[in-house]
Amino acid sequence: MKHLSLLFTMSLALFIFTFSNTVLAQETESDEQMYYGEKITAKKAMKFKKLYKKMQKTDGMNDVKVRGTVSSVCQAKGCWMTITEDDKEMFVKFKDYGFFMPKDIAGREIIMEGTAYREVVSVDDLKHLAEDAGKSEEEIAKITEPKEELQFLAHGVILVPEGGL
Repeated sequence: MKHLSLLFTMSLALFIFTFSNTVLAQETESDEQMYYGEKITAKKAMKFKKLYKKMQKTDGMNDVKVRGTVSSVCQAKGCWMTITEDDKEMFVKFKDYGFFMPKDIAGREIIMEGTAYREVVSVDDLKHLAEDAGKSEEEIAKITEPKEELQFLAHGVILVPEGGL
């Protein structure tokens, strides 16, 4: 009976310790940059507008670090996001489906590192992505042609604190 009581007490203590550390981490993360995927730095990140301009002259760029504003995120899992500035847009996926972004970060600034490339996206894929984004049936029905897009495969992302870096 003593062993059972001791085991219960130790399990309870471990649970409380784990829970308190999780709550503490959530509270402190809001003031600090948050990392997703590989841990990267913000050094030498170019603005999205500059990357967009460079990509007009090439089909792809490896080991690119870019800074931009999130305009939308997959509302099913957070498995993709779009970066937009003015009327320029880039679709972002995450390496090996290895990490996801929070679904509520539209309007937030990010810094990411990875590969930029152009890709023709099929009608079926465009419709699937529109569903994930929460578009209406009417909006989805208007998708009738494939589209060439600027895309990015990120291996690491920093979610910049709301006050900036």
